[in-house]
Amino acid sequence: MSRLVKSIIEKYSHLAHKRGLTAAFGGNLSILFNGKIFIKATGSVMDDLTSEQIAIIDLEGNPLNTIRPSSEWKLHVEVYKRRKDVKAIAHLHPPYSIISSTKAKKELPIITPEAEVYLKKIPIVPFKPAGSWELARETAKYLETCDAVIMENHGVVTVGKSLREAYYKVELVEESAKLWYLKEKGM
Repeated sequence: MSRLVKSIIEKYSHLAHKRGLTAAFGGNLSILFNGKIFIKATGSVMDDLTSEQIAIIDLEGNPLNTIRPSSEWKLHVEVYKRRKDVKAIAHLHPPYSIISSTKAKKELPIITPEAEVYLKKIPIVPFKPAGSWELARETAKYLETCDAVIMENHGVVTVGKSLREAYYKVELVEESAKLWYLKEKGM
């Protein structure tokens, strides 16, 4: 079964890179399965991620295999602890979302009917250092009441009952950010 979990992470990692939602070493995806967090390894690239580049940790962040997890593992641990309904997390670095986080105030406006239905709101988490407990706790706090946030100057985090659901919520956030940005620019 762990092979299937890893293959799902591979699939959506490749898709995220292909669709321009992350570049180089950025972003990470995880799935919570049987009390274990399967997460992209630190230093791996989404475009060519393999199952050998997926770390497994417990809900305290302790390693369960020899692969070092993403530097954002704390964020994943904090969200899973606070949201018992969440089984997958997508953290990506889509460009319009990042630039919008520097211009929008507190929350990205909802523009499309799909974003209204599936996201409800898109708060912006104030800047905190990447990989820090401070960022992990603050982001998890925001995600207690919604399924998508933009971390200021950093990226998007979405949650779902499946990685498919979490991934497509990132696409909705990026679409909302792009439309809002273009509207603000008068296009």
